[in-house]
Amino acid sequence: MLLAVDIGNSATKFGVFDGDRLTSRFSITTNREISPEGLRHEIGDRLGPKIDAAIACSVVPEIDDAVSRFIADAFDIKARFVLSTHDVGLTINFPVTTTGVDRLVNSFAAAEKYGVPCVVLSLGTATTLDVVSETREYLGGLIAPGMMVNARALSLATSKLPEVNIKKPPSVVAQTTETAIQSGIVNGHIAMIKGLVERIKKELFSESTGQKPTIVATGGFASLIADEVSMIDTVDPDLTLMGLMILYRRAVAKTS
Repeated sequence: MLLAVDIGNSATKFGVFDGDRLTSRFSITTNREISPEGLRHEIGDRLGPKIDAAIACSVVPEIDDAVSRFIADAFDIKARFVLSTHDVGLTINFPVTTTGVDRLVNSFAAAEKYGVPCVVLSLGTATTLDVVSETREYLGGLIAPGMMVNARALSLATSKLPEVNIKKPPSVVAQTTETAIQSGIVNGHIAMIKGLVERIKKELFSESTGQKPTIVATGGFASLIADEVSMIDTVDPDLTLMGLMILYRRAVAKTS
């Protein structure tokens, strides 16, 4: 059994694979102060006893050591951590030392599962859009504050506006402060994504040559906006975990 771990800013996702099949998944809140013992207590027996390999990617280096030690203690194995400087199965013609490894894993996974060219939307703590060309070249992307970050920033920067839960209100024009904030954040995000995808398509893909990228959405808020963004072709909540699994299989194949 392969354990894949996606350490994100807000949540850490765990997925267990039997071969290529994702048999179980769960997530915990990312705690930058957590210890290996704390992880063991929080995870309990949800991973089962049969893990014999592990791979991880992280954008929260503060807890990488705790995750590594937890895996080593629980299963007597060493987890492989994917780094942005590693070969992720894409051509990259610019330095990526500061590029989030999750963005690279997602781009690789989308190219593998859905073909190229593709645009990957990840809607979590941050909202990112990343582009892979028809020749499997990672072209880069962009980063914007995610919806939860927008809500928190609005509350912190004002005296009377509350921090709200992220949900889509029944109408664009709202009658309460709470739903007005929700509408501004959610509907504003929908408009932003539509506009950015259109600009990416116009800048990088020519309709005259038949280039039409597949638009793949992932992340905690993907399902919230997918119905309102018709250009999204598929929502894949397990994209990062699947990408980690495929990268692990490729690494094993290279060494065998």
